Amino acid sequence: MSLVIDQKSFSSRLMLGTGKYRNLQEAQESIQASEAHIVTVAIRRAQNAKSLGKSNLIDCLDWDKLWLLPNTAGCRTAEEAIRIASLGKAIATHIGQVNNNFVKLEVIPDPKYLLPDPIGTLKAAEYLVNSNFTVLPYINADPLLAKQLENIGCATVMPLASPIGSGCGLQNMLNIQVIIENSKVPVIIDAGIGTPSEACQAMELGASAVLLNTAVAKSSSPKLMAEAIKLSVRSGRKAYLAERMQKTLRAQASSPVYGISYK
Repeated sequence: MSLVIDQKSFSSRLMLGTGKYRNLQEAQESIQASEAHIVTVAIRRAQNAKSLGKSNLIDCLDWDKLWLLPNTAGCRTAEEAIRIASLGKAIATHIGQVNNNFVKLEVIPDPKYLLPDPIGTLKAAEYLVNSNFTVLPYINADPLLAKQLENIGCATVMPLASPIGSGCGLQNMLNIQVIIENSKVPVIIDAGIGTPSEACQAMELGASAVLLNTAVAKSSSPKLMAEAIKLSVRSGRKAYLAERMQKTLRAQASSPVYGISYK
């Protein structure tokens, strides 16, 4: 059941974000309840907290048990994302993960819908891959772009289910299925998941993992929601591996029909 990214094994297929929580304690409790192994942190947010002398979540988590996935949230251009990615590497080194070259690549010039820039993402990804980063790019559900990113050496592709923070669920199922069927790297569904059932559905499609934040942070009980989504991701993965029954137009009795006469 382990998730493998760039030859590194992870114990959970649920990745959790660290923004939007009401307080640090709520974030800590939710991450613990989720049993997520990979936790993503916006580099800009962490840097701002440090410069203002404020406590931030990076200082409050046990990084012996978690793996940091720095992300370039807030970057509008490829050049900006490349620069911020380097800061992410420095943060990983600071917490003791000196071999952590992971970066969740986000290039988002659109402030209203927060849709990723495909050209900027491809440009930044190519540079970062060539600079020995393990790149996990956030993209629209575009099968052609996903394959291009895979071909240049990205460790995963991360298509959105629906816009960031929308909670609208899987609105791009056909394209996501095409991406999954044609990818040789892990496909991680990122953004738009609002409920455990939607996370389960993503995993049943064959996604390698799910990354979410708002579904947990903005629920009435984040800790409880984190636990629910943890279980749904596990359930969806098992269902995918078990392979569902074939659909038919006619009923098929599950109990014996011997001796029964239908008129």
